[in-house]
Amino acid sequence: MPDAKSLRTAVTAWMAEGATPPRGLLGVVLVEGLSDLAAIEALAARQGRDPADGGTAVVPMGGAMSIGRYAEALGPHGLGLRLTGLCDANEEPFYVRGFERAEVRHPSLHVCVADLEDELLRALGTDRAEEVVAAAGEERRWQTFRRQPAQLGRSRHDQLRRFLGTASGRKIRYGSLLTEALEAGRVPAPLAALLACL
Repeated sequence: MPDAKSLRTAVTAWMAEGATPPRGLLGVVLVEGLSDLAAIEALAARQGRDPADGGTAVVPMGGAMSIGRYAEALGPHGLGLRLTGLCDANEEPFYVRGFERAEVRHPSLHVCVADLEDELLRALGTDRAEEVVAAAGEERRWQTFRRQPAQLGRSRHDQLRRFLGTASGRKIRYGSLLTEALEAGRVPAPLAALLACL
């Protein structure tokens, strides 16, 4: 059985150029972007699990608007794979419509209250999240960001959430770091439910 990266690469190649999907592929978790992938991989690694062991690939689509194309190609009218999704609350309608149009029966959809970063920050708490930022070597950037006029009067939670999206690659990096910092039993419900169904 191929590993998680090999499965993801094969699915991505098949979507882009019609390459042959790997044997043993049974399902795909469709996520919006790379930060979602980073969090899922970090959580799976913490639990000593590899979604590929169950024939599942976790595939970032580059945005929720791609869900229809992926569901059609990978679902019952395409490869006939079991489809699962992880998305932000405001992207849920796109996922629902995409799955319905592709006639995906009983898709497993896991929705973050606002977004993944919000879920992780609430699960960690702002004090612990700030410790993660400091350990990552960004405490000075964080303190500078907090003093910006646009951030004054906002809660630390909202400031942290905005900070995570202000530099290229930061959401991806902290998708892993914040997930790795979670205490046992504090995994956000959408991520826990997603891992449980793989």
